[in-house]
Amino acid sequence: MPQANLEKSAMQHTYKEGDQFVFMDMETYEESRLSAKQIGDRVKYLSEGMEVNILRWNDQILEVELPNSVVLEVLQTDPGVKGDTATGGSKPAIVSTGAQVMVPLFISIGERIRIDTREDKYLGRE
Repeated sequence: MPQANLEKSAMQHTYKEGDQFVFMDMETYEESRLSAKQIGDRVKYLSEGMEVNILRWNDQILEVELPNSVVLEVLQTDPGVKGDTATGGSKPAIVSTGAQVMVPLFISIGERIRIDTREDKYLGRE
């Protein structure tokens, strides 16, 4: 019976070229190119320089594992409301990778926030 050959490698996202994301193997320095479809919906949190784990089976990519949380800059959101921390309200914000995340009302453009990549949730300021 043939063995399943699962392979997990640490790779760094180095740059994007067209619709391809280029990753470098941290041990061999070989480059691999992946499409957004291969990466899956977590692509919205992928930024240059980020290290990920890539799980392969017989040279087929099964999964691209991002860190459980990432720190990204808020590029767009409605102005914050001073002192409005008690209501617990939230508003949408666009971060540097283009992802939209719900954040507390006091978050402003230019702030760096930590996001849980598994649950698409705001975790706090950095």
